[in-house]
Amino acid sequence: QSHIAESGGGLVQPGGSLRLSCTVSGFTLDEYAVAWFRQAPGKERETVSCISISDRITNYIDSTKGRFTISRDNTKNTVYLQMNSLKPEDTAVYYCAAMKYYCSAFKYEYDYWGQGTQVTVSS
Repeated sequence: QSHIAESGGGLVQPGGSLRLSCTVSGFTLDEYAVAWFRQAPGKERETVSCISISDRITNYIDSTKGRFTISRDNTKNTVYLQMNSLKPEDTAVYYCAAMKYYCSAFKYEYDYWGQGTQVTVSS
């Protein structure tokens, strides 16, 4: 049975860092592109960043470029999102999702989803 689990969220002060992990089981990670999404209260879920099977990276939110870095370790079945210089507007539930081979900005195209991890940036 396919499963995705996110971890690493929490409460952090503005300017701080967090590293989110997305660990998959039940399918072969090296055949899937993996994206991070986020959803703030009262807002639509938005695509943050995605990494394809060839390690091509697409960042979708201008305000996170240069601060967030996605990476993958297929040997550990895990994708990471390193988040630096966090801002209060980064507060959201962060979700990990997977789809075959290549990235898409459209959440409807993703096959597998995790339950999300809360990130709160506040002093």
